[in-house]
Amino acid sequence: MRERSGHGHRAAAVALGCVLSAAALTACGDDGDGSSPTTTAASSPDAASFSGLPPSALASEAASAIASARSSASAAASSAAARASEFEASVEAEAARAGQAAQRELEKVDGRGNAVSDVGMRGVPRSQTSGLLAVLVTITNKTDATASYAVQVDFEDASGKVVETRFAGAEDLAPGKQEQPVVFSRQPADAQLTPRLAKAQRY
Repeated sequence: MRERSGHGHRAAAVALGCVLSAAALTACGDDGDGSSPTTTAASSPDAASFSGLPPSALASEAASAIASARSSASAAASSAAARASEFEASVEAEAARAGQAAQRELEKVDGRGNAVSDVGMRGVPRSQTSGLLAVLVTITNKTDATASYAVQVDFEDASGKVVETRFAGAEDLAPGKQEQPVVFSRQPADAQLTPRLAKAQRY
């Protein structure tokens, strides 16, 4: 019985040794003679299926691309803002020039002028003008010939006193055509003023 028991222990030891040897061989890899089957072990994914760049390099490239995109977007926004500013300045300059021409023309006019019936006015909502008082002036050439127009708008307070006078104009307006310049009051936004068409001259 003891011999059997000893034999059993020896067999178990041999088996354990084989297991450990197999594990060692698996960990070390095939000996290269091709005579022994290889055991598949956990390994890293095939590097060929990736870009070959480490995570830090990928992150760096992504950050660079984002920075480049932001820079391009910022440049585009700045360019658009510059163009809008130039356009606004151009419109204001043209309106100022037309207003000055209208003022010079109306200095020659006695009374209200010959084109009051060709001009209409309506207020522009303050929500669209940052609170400023503004008037949309509609000038219509009701004649059969090209003509220019000069318009004077007076802003009056509650007593009827003229607080401010502004000018607008339309030049070389074709028959039946309209122009709609906007006249702004430069008075404080809380001023209670009423715009009135004072003069309109066709020339």
